[in-house]
Amino acid sequence: MYLIDTTTYLPHRFSKGDIPSYAILSHVWSDHEQKSRQSRFAKGQDGRKRGGPLARAMGLVRHPPSPKLKGACKKAREDGFRWLWTDTDCIDTSNSAELSEAINSMFVWYRDAAMCYAYLHDVPSGEDPHRPQSSFRRSRWFKRTWTLQELIAPASIIFLSTNWQPIGAKRNLADLIESITGIDRLVLTHKRPLEDISIACRMSWAASREARREEDRAYSLMGIFGVHLSTIYGEGNHAFVRLQEEILKHTSDQSIFAWG
Repeated sequence: MYLIDTTTYLPHRFSKGDIPSYAILSHVWSDHEQKSRQSRFAKGQDGRKRGGPLARAMGLVRHPPSPKLKGACKKAREDGFRWLWTDTDCIDTSNSAELSEAINSMFVWYRDAAMCYAYLHDVPSGEDPHRPQSSFRRSRWFKRTWTLQELIAPASIIFLSTNWQPIGAKRNLADLIESITGIDRLVLTHKRPLEDISIACRMSWAASREARREEDRAYSLMGIFGVHLSTIYGEGNHAFVRLQEEILKHTSDQSIFAWG
């Protein structure tokens, strides 16, 4: 697992038994981030990635830290965190094995984070999130597939506005978030385990969410259902079929058949 040093922006790789306390960022990728997602890990003049995990990690910092990374690191430092995980800077998406491992570990990484910062780039500071037509209610963050598990898995989430000012904590906004997402506030606050919720109900949480790639509609739900899949980008809707088959291996809940 790679983590970013919030002071130097240098990435470090940690083994499972040595992972320190860390904060984690949840956000919606911009078009620029999506286009440059494979450029974070440096390549040599021959176009090949430099050898070894350390060399590849050091390659990350050849690219200046983005404003978003700087903002997240600043907030984490202010809250006493030396280490931060963010998907735009801690995953080599050009390495299929590493990408698959990261996608399968994502729910656990968000669950185990000491703090999650949910950065809502389209929500201004000073606005009342409870207002009927608030930017908070309409934020794209609530419409993306990947942010579903990023909302549920962490025990502690601080929602941040476009200029990194606190909007509120998940535990204090649970009633409002339930009205936006349909997710039981007891699930949001970890007072009711996911396993108590039917398969069909959990599927419904993701029904109206959007993904850039069709396969992500399935891959983003693995943690919600406690299953693992190999990631095969290009398989299209078959990823969702494989997800359902894997879920059936671990449950007797027949409500899954109510979900086409």
